[in-house]
Amino acid sequence: MNEAGVARYEDAMNAKPVSSSRRFSRWITVPIRIVVVFAVFSLLMVGIYRVVPPPVTLTMLFDSRGFTKDWMSLDDMDPNMARAAIAAEDSRFCSHHGFDVDAIAQAMRHNASGGRIRGGSTISQQTAKNVFLIQGGGFVRKGFEAWFTVLIEAIWGKRRIMEVYLNVAETGIGTYGANAGALRYFHHDASRLTRAEAARIAAVLPLPKKRAAVAPGGFTRRYGNSIAARVGVVQRDGLDRCLRWESRSAMTRQRHETSHEH
Repeated sequence: MNEAGVARYEDAMNAKPVSSSRRFSRWITVPIRIVVVFAVFSLLMVGIYRVVPPPVTLTMLFDSRGFTKDWMSLDDMDPNMARAAIAAEDSRFCSHHGFDVDAIAQAMRHNASGGRIRGGSTISQQTAKNVFLIQGGGFVRKGFEAWFTVLIEAIWGKRRIMEVYLNVAETGIGTYGANAGALRYFHHDASRLTRAEAARIAAVLPLPKKRAAVAPGGFTRRYGNSIAARVGVVQRDGLDRCLRWESRSAMTRQRHETSHEH
């Protein structure tokens, strides 16, 4: 063995083996770093979307038919649309903190008994999924959905959640948002939806690729009529109180008064 070989052999013999504690610390450190990076990134995205409309979602990008969307602020959208969404999807939207435990338990009991599968997700959960995640994914996606739901409830608040929801939810094949849905189905924007029109769009939300808001038939028609009837209940009982429609009405009156002065 030459001198170089001898030196390498001696170095190898003298090298200290990596202790099991160091290997264990590496196994712990890497996942912690990943979690921290994900938490910081998700907080950053939620913070940005608190003031900036989400430009696109993964659901839109993966839609094989392409997508059409047309953002409209909640101030400009007819209150009937948000009320219809509450009536159809989440009657306790203004009172829960992102998760409706009673609705989840109810859905689990219903699904266990067979029949049409019913979901227990709130509007907050659906918004978290639609904006930040993909459709499907099982329990793993549900875990991430819960994380983002907590974040948007804490950072956005109810009004922003509803505004984003009504602009990213699929309202038809390749159609996203209530305004794009109104333009597609009724040939006018969502600023002047009737109660029946808003209810029809809301009736489409659970299965947007299989239902249509124009000339709906069977279950969709009956469901839409039921939602339209409950819109009045939402308004009467203040189930939309967290959206502060009173302030919107005041701003609308102020705009009208200003326009008349000019």
